[in-house]
Amino acid sequence: MQKWAMVVFFGIACVLAAGLMLFNMPKPPVEEAAPEGVQVVKMIASNDFTFDQAEYKVKAGEPVLLKLENKSGVHGAEIKELNINLTNEHKEQQITFDKPGEYVIFCSIMCGTGHDTMKSVLVVE
Repeated sequence: MQKWAMVVFFGIACVLAAGLMLFNMPKPPVEEAAPEGVQVVKMIASNDFTFDQAEYKVKAGEPVLLKLENKSGVHGAEIKELNINLTNEHKEQQITFDKPGEYVIFCSIMCGTGHDTMKSVLVVE
């Protein structure tokens, strides 16, 4: 009789656990919608001292929302010529580029031994 009760108890516990897993799962993150007519450029920085793309492309004369996401570690994204410096406290900035060109994006927060080589390029077409 005790084995039967243990099997039933274990079965009920499994059903409850499965129900909790299915109905209490956290919702996946929702990507914020950009304002209409604004291009979003998300720069993802990681602890292997890289940005997710070697270059980011935008069009001159169109509004762009630059966003920094730190996948791992603490990083920044700075474009000195345009006075842009994204950090954990200031993760996004909207800008309209006046003229075409290439701008180097540097990590602006000392993040380790590969900090000096952590670069990408913003190409304004």
